Amino acid sequence: MQAMSRPHYLWLAIVFCLASLLGAAPATQPAAPDAGRLAASLGYQIYAGNTHAHTSFTWSHGEQWAKGPAGEKLIEVDENGAQNPAKNQVLKPDWQKVQGPPAVHFALAKSLGYDFYITTDHSQEAAFQPPDPANPNWAETLKAAKEASDDKFIAIAGYEHSENDGPGGKGHLNVINSATYLNAMAKGTDLPYLYNWLKTAHPNGDGPGVASFNHPGPHQYNDWADRDPQVTDIITMLEVINSNNKIHSPAFIHALDKGCKVSPACGNATPGLTGIKRHTSRTFVLATAKTKAAILDAMKHRRTYASLDKNIQCVYTVNGSVMGSTLEKPDTFAFDIRISDPDVDNPKDAITKIDIVKDGGVVAESFTPPAPSHSINWKPTLHDSSSKYFFVRIWNAGGGDAPQANPQNPVAWLAPVWTGRS
Repeated sequence: MQAMSRPHYLWLAIVFCLASLLGAAPATQPAAPDAGRLAASLGYQIYAGNTHAHTSFTWSHGEQWAKGPAGEKLIEVDENGAQNPAKNQVLKPDWQKVQGPPAVHFALAKSLGYDFYITTDHSQEAAFQPPDPANPNWAETLKAAKEASDDKFIAIAGYEHSENDGPGGKGHLNVINSATYLNAMAKGTDLPYLYNWLKTAHPNGDGPGVASFNHPGPHQYNDWADRDPQVTDIITMLEVINSNNKIHSPAFIHALDKGCKVSPACGNATPGLTGIKRHTSRTFVLATAKTKAAILDAMKHRRTYASLDKNIQCVYTVNGSVMGSTLEKPDTFAFDIRISDPDVDNPKDAITKIDIVKDGGVVAESFTPPAPSHSINWKPTLHDSSSKYFFVRIWNAGGGDAPQANPQNPVAWLAPVWTGRS
């Protein structure tokens, strides 16, 4: 950890050199008129970013380490739950080119056109022990986020609560914008303990604290148990996309069926700097402004979607209520779905299908346009007196912007609308 004390100007020099070598991407393009017009009429703009990243404070693993022989132990955890790299790990001699502290992550994301970027280092890392708001590395993370934010880019600090030991449910969650944190590997800090702690955790300045289920399996987190309504309204997102190509839609559907009220997120889980450029998937939010408070409010109220395409624009309403809303048990559901992609000269970005999905992952209605199009407005009306939720799923001709994208799979998952039935 000695290298962590190097002056930050060296890190910033490295990151801007890296951005130059990678080639800076253009800023997020404006929405095509149709989706953008509906969003604006509702009082929102669409912003794209990343909700899951590990900086060099997650020192036990990441791009800074050379891969050892298969089967070797790479991480060690001491009796207090502090996590370190195993002694056989080999540090790359030029590791600063591929990993850095939060300030460097924020600077690179900002230079590459992200609207927002959230760092979520593992709380059990040795750098964060003891878990205390005065911990210098935690304080540095909060300070870096504040200093990196301006009217063009929002940096937010969080942490990943990686519950790996039980004794009951297991699973990782991102806790975003909390003033302090827990060590997920400390004795007794199981998921019920975390859920109770979330109810009293204070936010870090502007905006609410929120949480997200990370890269979940269908039956993780004690099969989505141990929650009450209060914590259900704090854990408002679920990573449907992780690291550009790992899809967790079965877990999304099962969590909804179990009563979780979560909207889709994309956590690219960058273990270093190169993923900031390489990953083309995004979490999108419908926010009233590009501010920390507004972006967190969008997450709190589930106005999010996750996409394998980095700039697809998606908005829909049901009975006039925006995606993420809870209705009051209607029997008729009038949808207004607007999907647009500004890359009109790229045939792979044309929309090819839209599904409306309900309880159990059942497709309630599907629409295939006569020809693939970069702008779709579909207004179906459904009659249903029993379903608990609906969400919208999108396909395009190319399957997303990542290498080896598969057009047979959806490209985007949009926030549900809950019917109000339980």
